[in-house]
Amino acid sequence: MAKLFSYGTLQLEKVQQGTFGRILIGNKDKLKKYTISYIKITNPKVIELSGTEIHPIIKYTGSTTDFVKGTLFDITDEELTRADDYEVNEYKRTELTFDSGIKGFIYLKK
Repeated sequence: MAKLFSYGTLQLEKVQQGTFGRILIGNKDKLKKYTISYIKITNPKVIELSGTEIHPIIKYTGSTTDFVKGTLFDITDEELTRADDYEVNEYKRTELTFDSGIKGFIYLKK
């Protein structure tokens, strides 16, 4: 099992159903020293599934006043590969420690 932090469209049930074939279970968490901005994506499959071409993306600021709220989901290794397929080229997957002290994967700005 793996942990995946979502702060954007992977929190949407229709995206979870389309990407993983199920609704994910997770807990609210947050990531300190990061902030959210937005990008326009062009992948038609992702736009159709999410319902939007504007997606959030986070970047490191180092500021102790910045943080991003989201959900830390329990997923399988196979589902992690599916998440990689869903995310577009502007994102990179990395492993970080969240406010709860739990380590998990997250997609950040490249």
